[in-house]
Amino acid sequence: MNFLLKLFTWWDGATIGTSLFSAMNGEHVGTDAQGNKYYLSKKKMADGRERRWVIYNGANDASRVPAEWHGWLHGSFDSLPESNLPPPKIWEADYTPNPTGTAAAYRPQGALERGGKRAAATGDYEAWTPDA
Repeated sequence: MNFLLKLFTWWDGATIGTSLFSAMNGEHVGTDAQGNKYYLSKKKMADGRERRWVIYNGANDASRVPAEWHGWLHGSFDSLPESNLPPPKIWEADYTPNPTGTAAAYRPQGALERGGKRAAATGDYEAWTPDA
């Protein structure tokens, strides 16, 4: 069953075609803490640049790419992030992906997902009328 999912779905990781393309045309250069794999093309493009891409470990969500790898993917620097990063500071928080659209997303009081009950309006609100 897992083989069929990989064959026909693109939203939950790389398809078989993408994995084959990466293995044949790219060189694996690194993996981040979340297990995402980063590749560099074996051949340069017509304009002389190198193609860079990521194969996500799980859902295809661009917010799962940490900042240091984002900079490398977009050509901000040529060397791999491990050689470019300063040592982490004590106050730095661990990377967390964007939870929007997941069960972990923020839902304020009154949101439909939390029952749709909101606090009653208080006396600080006055409805607009055209005659006033």
